[in-house]
Amino acid sequence: MTLTRADLEALDRDDPLAGFRSRFSLPEGVIYLDGNSLGVLPKATAARLADVVQREWGMDLIRSWNSAGWIDLPQRVGGLIAGIVGAEPDEVVAADSTSVNLFKLAAAAVRLRPGRRVILSEPGNFPTDLYILQGLAEMLDGQVEVRLAERERLAEALTDEVALLLLTHVHYKTGRVHDMAGLTAAAHRAGALTLWDLSHSAGALDVELNRCNADLAVGCGYKYLNGGPGAPAFLYVARRHQDAVRPPLSGWMGHAAPFDFRDDYAPAPGITRHLCGTPSILGLAALEEGVRIMAEADMAQVRAKSVRMGDLFIQLVGQMCPDAFGLLSPRDGSLRGSQVSLTHPQGHAMVQALIARGVIGDFRAPDVLRFGFTPLYLRYVDVWDASRHLAEVVRSGEWQEERFQARGKVT
Repeated sequence: MTLTRADLEALDRDDPLAGFRSRFSLPEGVIYLDGNSLGVLPKATAARLADVVQREWGMDLIRSWNSAGWIDLPQRVGGLIAGIVGAEPDEVVAADSTSVNLFKLAAAAVRLRPGRRVILSEPGNFPTDLYILQGLAEMLDGQVEVRLAERERLAEALTDEVALLLLTHVHYKTGRVHDMAGLTAAAHRAGALTLWDLSHSAGALDVELNRCNADLAVGCGYKYLNGGPGAPAFLYVARRHQDAVRPPLSGWMGHAAPFDFRDDYAPAPGITRHLCGTPSILGLAALEEGVRIMAEADMAQVRAKSVRMGDLFIQLVGQMCPDAFGLLSPRDGSLRGSQVSLTHPQGHAMVQALIARGVIGDFRAPDVLRFGFTPLYLRYVDVWDASRHLAEVVRSGEWQEERFQARGKVT
């Protein structure tokens, strides 16, 4: 069936999530398809940060650790995130960066499985995940081996040497979704733990950490959670593991009594022991506003709209510019995260030409045009208009202009 713009307008009229769009600051004339890399600004965030800066910091100064509840922000924001990823409030804390949290939990997991020396992942996983594992293995001087297995062979690679299986739930480049429940069960049968990177799924998919019996997880605050550039990340430790885990970065905020100022470390009970240094209050305040909005949404509706938008984009690209692009993401929406990745040898220049038209996606080397679909603030007509612009870029050949050939530090 050939789609028309009127078909997508009709979907917008019936969209149960349409009301959320008004809660975000969206630049006029821009179709933003990069929320899978950096979410947009919630309207409430600017006022919240102004209040934190001018009143809480500017007037109340250090008293705000108590009077404004700064000291409890990591747990409070973590508790909100927990509801989005299928966990209990006391199983998630917002802290540090995704990379730092990966290190903390990977190192802790290896200690929970003495006698096992392998951390298993897949080639092509998000680079920071692999780099952190490589750094951990180097630091432990041969006591840990990082082993990679292709996606189709992960289950059989789960031998009795494996301490930890670390995977990104939604692949950053292809958008393909791992079977969290199935792979977690396979890891447990082999005696291994699991650590899931939720950076490209938290706030986009109806993640169910506890239903899948996951052990550990980390995630990003600045993508679908709309926490702002460099927003604090979060980590999850299943309640059943919390007493056994001793964090490798035993900072003072993870101490059982940080303001007793004792010389010897004693881990705080529960998830709080995974805090390290003093939390970033401005970052956490901004993240809390983004998470509050997401926590109000029905994640089943978010997921359904995400899949539908991706399906429509794939159909419209095929309809408007047939055979122009390869499809790297799964065609089956149930196997795809909230993004569609196309391939073309001149993908970078094409993305730059689209950005010049006000359609913002991104590029991933060597040839991937990546488009994120964020259901809370994107409309179905945006999918139509973005597809039309992409087809015009292809037909006109404008991507060949010299101004679109230069590459910036960030792609």
